[in-house]
Amino acid sequence: MAQIIDGKATAAAERERIGKEVGALPPGVVPGLAAVLVGDDPASHVYVGQKERMCERAGMRSLGARLDADVSQEELHAEIDHLNADPAVSGIIVQMPLPDHLDAVTAQERVDPLKDVDGLHPENAGRLLRGDPRYVPATPLGCTVLLSTYDIDVAGADVVVIGRSQLVGRPLGALLSLKPGDANPVGNATVTLCHTGTRDVAAHTRRADIVVVAAGRPRTLTREMIRPGATVIDVGIHRAEDGSLYGDADFDELEPVAGAITPVPGGVGPMTVTMLLENTLRAARLQHGLLE
Repeated sequence: MAQIIDGKATAAAERERIGKEVGALPPGVVPGLAAVLVGDDPASHVYVGQKERMCERAGMRSLGARLDADVSQEELHAEIDHLNADPAVSGIIVQMPLPDHLDAVTAQERVDPLKDVDGLHPENAGRLLRGDPRYVPATPLGCTVLLSTYDIDVAGADVVVIGRSQLVGRPLGALLSLKPGDANPVGNATVTLCHTGTRDVAAHTRRADIVVVAAGRPRTLTREMIRPGATVIDVGIHRAEDGSLYGDADFDELEPVAGAITPVPGGVGPMTVTMLLENTLRAARLQHGLLE
């Protein structure tokens, strides 16, 4: 049976560490996270509320804005500009999805790169590809912290990432191939990025030491697609008709043969918000000259 990679316990330990580090900052330095939430999407409200509660528990300021669903692009940009100029704001996130009439890319590009704790601004995405990441998107960073916490050897490993989204697949593939540094705890892997254009995904995953599945499709990764002993990191989350949650990997099939596996729920999910706090702490340190 596979070792269960407990994201809930790891995230709790990381939040405890972050809280202690926030408390040890110089007087007057208090990280602040601002979430810009547009409209009435219920899942977004729940997610932002969770972020705000975790900020407060870690000793950070929880800031931000609630905008009506019919807000114009210019009004959204004006709110982002206001937060960019506010010294109490260390990090800014523009909560997705935005209403259809708004351009998410230009909104993300409006965020000051030094406050872009989602790591989506072109400057920060480019720095990641260049090999000196400032902020790593929260979910990929959470994946690497889990691998590090459970002493899963990434250096020299064959890693397959399924999915090429800008939020997970592409940045994670780049991150795992980098040399480890202060913004990324593991690296030096040989990475293959599979996607909808890949002719035979299973041919790649069967030789992998580590498979990360972020395809956005239920139970994409099945028993015959991995070799015994491989590590499986499942980024997906889906809700069944009975309300239960499951992932992009078929956990019941994979658990007996994998070496280690993240469950859904309780695996990667809890790490995402926690790593957003980590990025906000990092942003505060950078903005106050406490990091190089």
